[in-house]
Amino acid sequence: MLEEIYEHTKEHMDKSIEALKRNFASLRTGKVTTSIVDNIKVDYYGTPTPLNQVGSVIAIDATTISITPWEKHLLGDIEKAIQEANIGVNPNNDGDFIKLFFPPMTSEQRQEIVKQAKAMAEDARVAIRNIRKDSNNKIKKLEKEKEISEDESKKAQDEIQKITDNHIGQIDDLFKSKEADILKV
Repeated sequence: MLEEIYEHTKEHMDKSIEALKRNFASLRTGKVTTSIVDNIKVDYYGTPTPLNQVGSVIAIDATTISITPWEKHLLGDIEKAIQEANIGVNPNNDGDFIKLFFPPMTSEQRQEIVKQAKAMAEDARVAIRNIRKDSNNKIKKLEKEKEISEDESKKAQDEIQKITDNHIGQIDDLFKSKEADILKV
């Protein structure tokens, strides 16, 4: 019974870590990555479709992304979707493909992105703590229903705290790594 609670806790906390990694991937660092355009949806025959499913998206160098649609008539729709996404650059359409030129980031922009990363990390910490609270409540309920003893309850809550500390540590490490990545010129 307690093992199920531990597994459930680890599983949900791991999902929070994965969500944080996805969020961090969408942040811009000194070197541009194609994940910046991952959240952009293009109107494809009336259906909002991820940009990478209507064309190839590649990072040509540290400051340029090239988007080549699989259907030429989508160029205008892709251009419009990029402008609406407000990612900080204007698309350059040459009739065959679209290029996005990202200027080097200023130190103010870097600090602003670090603030966004810090907020994302804090949101992940809150999610982890909420998962801990739910797990501890389940343990207390088992104790109240006399399915486990008070000692078992205390040990189980200590185990949940160890799992929590481990995941909070992972979040801190991910944030430090991302911060260094963003501030690196």
